[in-house]
Amino acid sequence: MRRAMWRGVSLASICATTLCVLAAGVVPAVAQAPQPHAWLDPELWQKAKAEGALTVYGSMNEAEALPLWKQFEDDSGIKVSYVRSSDTQIMARVAIEERARQRSWDIALTTTVPQLPPAFLAPFDPPQAAGLMPQARDPNRRWYGVYANYNAPAYNTKFVRKSDLPKSYEDFPAHKEWRGKIAIDGTDNEWLAAIFGAYGAEHGRAIVKNIIAALDPVVSDGHLALARSVGSGEYWMALNNFLPLTLNVKMSGAPTDYWLLNPVTLIFGSVGVNVLAPHPNAAKLAANFALSQEAETFMTHKGRIPTRPDVATNPPALAGELNAMKIAPIVLDTAGQRKWQKTFNELFGRS
Repeated sequence: MRRAMWRGVSLASICATTLCVLAAGVVPAVAQAPQPHAWLDPELWQKAKAEGALTVYGSMNEAEALPLWKQFEDDSGIKVSYVRSSDTQIMARVAIEERARQRSWDIALTTTVPQLPPAFLAPFDPPQAAGLMPQARDPNRRWYGVYANYNAPAYNTKFVRKSDLPKSYEDFPAHKEWRGKIAIDGTDNEWLAAIFGAYGAEHGRAIVKNIIAALDPVVSDGHLALARSVGSGEYWMALNNFLPLTLNVKMSGAPTDYWLLNPVTLIFGSVGVNVLAPHPNAAKLAANFALSQEAETFMTHKGRIPTRPDVATNPPALAGELNAMKIAPIVLDTAGQRKWQKTFNELFGRS
């Protein structure tokens, strides 16, 4: 679940600095056997063990995060305190603690880490980052993508036939039968930026306005809640959502699935190290673990999509599907996030 803060950039700089639309080749296709504990650098491990503990702020649900960090604990001997909350609450807490110069957290792992002010995050060079797709590595070395949040529409298979699915965003308004049965998360400003970037500002705005006029989408609160609502049939369709969450709900047995439309927006669930980390060596070791082949393979079991080419997607066919699409990685800074959220709110009638 995510709330937008500290994100933003102009439409021109999206295309210039965030690789607005990429061709195929960014998605893992072939898996190799994970190397056991390749992330456990001996020298850093000794320093981290002397610190003995660390605190992780994250938005990943406990069913996924706690087993992941238990694996780190077992292998490193370092105690992890996991503080789970929404992105909004994490970012607000981080801002308050930074102003007070509190040494409260060591790493943050969530989609809004790249939007934190640079002064909040310590530059670092985790060895495991060498295995990531290039787009998942911050040029300034302050964040690294742990999992890939590709964006895609989703539907309930009991209420919507696969043969009726739109072939493009321009096709949605023809399906008046979905009016009031379709939803979108209220913070999907990256998705909107990608639509404008792919179609041009004028045409992109017209496409979105036509969808809203024809289908009156519900603006929902939280990506995971939206995925579950589509799975339960409360909504028949999500105009857009995080693909890993749709996969997670589908893996639970719910009658839901995704389909891909160009452009496929890509943002990352990223890890960053607090510049005021009370356990800086444990923080760097934990970040290195999160970026490892071992950890990313573990996360695919719950539907997360890896940022490493040496980790297979789950399901395996997803890699080929994504590589056939136009991928639009979007990284927004503060000013642009505000701009795109304002545009989103205006289009969808939010105050």
